[in-house]
Amino acid sequence: MAFKDLFRFNKGKTTFVFIGGKGGVGKTTISAATALWFSRQGKKTLIISTDPAHSLSDSYERNIGHNPTPIAENLEALEIDPEIAMQDYQSKMKEQQAINPGMDMGMMQDQMDMASMSPGIDEAAAFDKFLQYMTTDEYDIVIFDTAPTGHTLRLLSFPEMMDSWVGKMITVRRQIGSMAKAFKNIMPFMGDEEEEDKALEDMEETKKRIKVARGIMADPMRTSFKTVVIPEEMSIYESERAMEALHKFNMTTDGVIVNQIQPEEVDCEFCAARRKIQQQRLKTIQQKFGGQVIAEIPLQKYEVKGMDRLTEIGDILYGNHIEEVKALPMT
Repeated sequence: MAFKDLFRFNKGKTTFVFIGGKGGVGKTTISAATALWFSRQGKKTLIISTDPAHSLSDSYERNIGHNPTPIAENLEALEIDPEIAMQDYQSKMKEQQAINPGMDMGMMQDQMDMASMSPGIDEAAAFDKFLQYMTTDEYDIVIFDTAPTGHTLRLLSFPEMMDSWVGKMITVRRQIGSMAKAFKNIMPFMGDEEEEDKALEDMEETKKRIKVARGIMADPMRTSFKTVVIPEEMSIYESERAMEALHKFNMTTDGVIVNQIQPEEVDCEFCAARRKIQQQRLKTIQQKFGGQVIAEIPLQKYEVKGMDRLTEIGDILYGNHIEEVKALPMT
């Protein structure tokens, strides 16, 4: 099977692809090249960087913001800004407090304690973007250029964490609502009952969206994880552990991209020694990940950045001609 055949498309439904691996293996380069290649196939493509140390702008040599930025025909990109995400989050909490003006120093404390237990803002912002684009089906494919492994595993565990957290928030909200109604007659400043019901409805809706997200993330026809490794032991073993963790989240891991392979035609002793070691590591990769489709990218003699270089990497991975990427029948 060709590596490009791992990307499945359902007509009218967005395909989600996470590209991850150890730090320094070339995830952003592979992600950017993949997004560019699919946009050239006529697929409306969005690439999202979930790494707080963004390098997508450097890769495309474009200024990319917190909202979708046009990069090329059929291609948009965004880099999640943690500061903006935090501001949005704090605004939501202030809205929650405003609905209960007489209770922020007492009963509202439980709700604020729950807020302090909420997951990291980087993962929260990334998951919020996933929810946003998951429900619209605005794009044919959304590619996540992820942070190094540990951060990414926290992101992918976010649906379960958020589901539990929102569930606790709903319980607190119901308790607050019951007590507010009980004291409504003697404490008229308690707030508008309709607003309180709306807050509960919003949280219930969020919980429903999280449930849908968990289903899509576990659906191999919609979502998959491609792993980038380099032929070195630390990268291989970290990727192996990551895949085991991903399977616990019911994520489909179906492809491995081996990056930075030393070319065979070398005329220096150091290069030949490096290639000999890498050949041993490639055998290990075949042994550990042989059940997945494995693609290889040779070490480049130049820095891979800019549209032309990224196009070349995409062509190495997926083919150097424009072709129809067929959609799967609706399921």
